[in-house]
Amino acid sequence: MGFHIYGVSKLAFMSYLFLFSGICSALPENSTTRSSSPTNSGQINSNSVLVALLDSHYTELAELVEKALLLQTLEETVGKHNITIFAPKNEALERDLDPEFKRFLLEPGNLKSLQNLLMFHIIPTRIGSDGWPTHPELTHHHRTLSKENLRFTRHEETGDRIVDRARVIHPDSLTRPDGVIHGIERLLIPQSVQDDFNKRRSLRSISAVKPEGAPEVDPRTHRLKKPAPPTKPGSPPALPIYDALAPGPSLAPAPAPGPGGPHHHFNGEAQVKDFIHTLLHYGGYNEMADILVNLTSLATEMGRLVSEGYVLTVLAPNDEAMAKLTTEQLSEPGAPEQIMYYHLIPEYQTEESMYNAVRRFGKIRYDTLRLPHKVVAQEADGSVKFGQGDGSAYLFDPDIYTDGRISVQGIDGVLFPPEEVETKKTAQPTKVVSKPRRGKLLEVACRMLGAFGQDSQFTTCQ
Repeated sequence: MGFHIYGVSKLAFMSYLFLFSGICSALPENSTTRSSSPTNSGQINSNSVLVALLDSHYTELAELVEKALLLQTLEETVGKHNITIFAPKNEALERDLDPEFKRFLLEPGNLKSLQNLLMFHIIPTRIGSDGWPTHPELTHHHRTLSKENLRFTRHEETGDRIVDRARVIHPDSLTRPDGVIHGIERLLIPQSVQDDFNKRRSLRSISAVKPEGAPEVDPRTHRLKKPAPPTKPGSPPALPIYDALAPGPSLAPAPAPGPGGPHHHFNGEAQVKDFIHTLLHYGGYNEMADILVNLTSLATEMGRLVSEGYVLTVLAPNDEAMAKLTTEQLSEPGAPEQIMYYHLIPEYQTEESMYNAVRRFGKIRYDTLRLPHKVVAQEADGSVKFGQGDGSAYLFDPDIYTDGRISVQGIDGVLFPPEEVETKKTAQPTKVVSKPRRGKLLEVACRMLGAFGQDSQFTTCQ
């Protein structure tokens, strides 16, 4: 009886064990299936259309996507729904694209324009090759990730698929479960990006405005002078740039930048920040950027000047040239500021304008913010040479940054003004021996002795 009870309990225990193992074997499969779902976790599997784009022959577009920092945004979009990507061929981005427009897109300050341009090529829905209208007169519109619409039509003569203004040369080039990629012959440019480029090129958004000064009183009549007629945007400021400079470091610290004038036509602080970021991305000018931002307050001062309508040309020494500076040259109070002031020209000059000037006039003396010193420029070896003698520097990296207000030209040396050595002649004082003044009576006596030849015996008559 005891054995029967023991056998029954063992059989029940084994059945429970098999049932529990079956449940446990089913649980990992379910959990794995859920974790691999892109909808729940947001992860992209190897069969995604986004991975296919990065590994495809559309290398130029994939590189722009990485530079625009859009990978995370696209991963979130693919995790929610299917997408359609229009990929321009590599030749359209390498050779067919306007170099000036490509330079505009790759500038750090225009990251938003680059992102809008790329998202204009992506539609958050799946549209295959059969999604185009069948007749040339019909038109379909689809909204892109940049919140703008793309127009789908057919070519009137050939019947080819047309998206916006580009012809689809490889429909369904890459198809994946979460999207499709169509190859197109040219880049799609939204109107918003085109407007930003046109404004930047025509300098409308940063046109200078004459600063408004205090009212002037006529000293003869003691009445207010009539205000000057309004000037056109872009005219130079009324005050010279030296009057607008903040006091030097030996007098007082530089003030905070102004609000950009009462009309807010341009933002000098943003432009200075933009050109410093360009120096860092360009490479080889980290020391220059460090001095402007950390060691001195020149970045703030330059932003205030540009906000008030002034223009600047920066002669930026590269890191190799800055490494040659000694501790003695930088240890004196205000030495970094004085060095940098000598590299700031209160004019807007480009590599082309400076080279044409030195070719035509020989030597050119440019004013600097370090009064009264000027920097000399001349033509040498097909380039522009600054300074004279051993302290000269050549134009090494032309037009690193040019936006109409600030121009940055890279040079291969640090410039110093010529030392004003005043040769002071130390004139030795000559001893003047004053002869004792003789009276009239003594004078008559000496003459009488001289007549007899006896004046030499008396020292007073010599």
